[in-house]
Amino acid sequence: MKNLLLINNAEISAAETAAETAEAAEAAEATVVADSATMTPEQTLEHITNPETIKESVDKLLNYDLTTLLNVVVEGAVSVALKIVAALAIYYVGRWIIRRMMRFLDRVYVRRDVDMSLRSFLSGIVKVILYIIVVLIIIQVLGINTTSIVAMLASAGLAVGMALSGTLQNFAGGVMILFLKPYRVGDYIDAQGEEGTVSKIGLFSTEIRTVDNRVIYIPNSTISTSVIDNYSMGEMRRVDWTVSAEYGTDATKLREVLMTLLRADSRIVEEPAPVVYVTELTEGSVKFSARGWVRNADYWDVKFDMNERIYNELGKQGIKFANPQLDVTIKNN
Repeated sequence: MKNLLLINNAEISAAETAAETAEAAEAAEATVVADSATMTPEQTLEHITNPETIKESVDKLLNYDLTTLLNVVVEGAVSVALKIVAALAIYYVGRWIIRRMMRFLDRVYVRRDVDMSLRSFLSGIVKVILYIIVVLIIIQVLGINTTSIVAMLASAGLAVGMALSGTLQNFAGGVMILFLKPYRVGDYIDAQGEEGTVSKIGLFSTEIRTVDNRVIYIPNSTISTSVIDNYSMGEMRRVDWTVSAEYGTDATKLREVLMTLLRADSRIVEEPAPVVYVTELTEGSVKFSARGWVRNADYWDVKFDMNERIYNELGKQGIKFANPQLDVTIKNN
């Protein structure tokens, strides 16, 4: 019994000694760390290259608990693997969703008859935005802070928007024109004081070719907010001719001559029927207006042909056009 007590006392003393040694080692290590914080670079280099310091570091590495190290490595590897798997899953699911959304947009484009150039442009923008969202989600899952990335993208977008404000207005106008279709390529329109056939609709401007073969570019931001006369929206278009006759002209005879000419041209439709009116009595002339309806494609041909016919026929019938006159009265004192 006495021997057992002696053994127990020895074990307790050994344990206490080991504990005191560990505490002393920790205190010494803390002292070394505290001292290293106040060391100069030269002292730090000397401390690191000291053989005793190297020997202590090797002893600590050899005595390190390998089980703890292995657990830390395994936990880290599992965490990284799970994040990578989650990121891959998000990428493939996101790509599948994006493809479905693009197919849906294609069906919308077909139903709305969206212009092909606008289709590809809008689809590209939507796809880029969706992939950026997917990438940001993946970065967030991987544990990377996305706040700075989003702030940088927002700042860049704001700077670009301010620098290209006029261009973006033209682009927005082009998108509205291509979506709402107030006119199409080939339509004859009157906009911004310019009249001609639309030869091209771009994202930033509209190209119009006039009857005298001039090419005019109108910014979309301007034309999209202005009044547009589209003569091609209907199948028929009215042609007007104005004849100024001198006073004393037989109005009935002049009306009959004009009506005969209108009915003789097969390109002028019978319904609505052509008409001739006395539209204005001015100081020096009587104005007659002849009106007939033609197909859009025949408008200019009929107008120019009839101008010549009216001039020739009125001359044959002895009907005189009004000439501007200036009466001068001379008073003798």
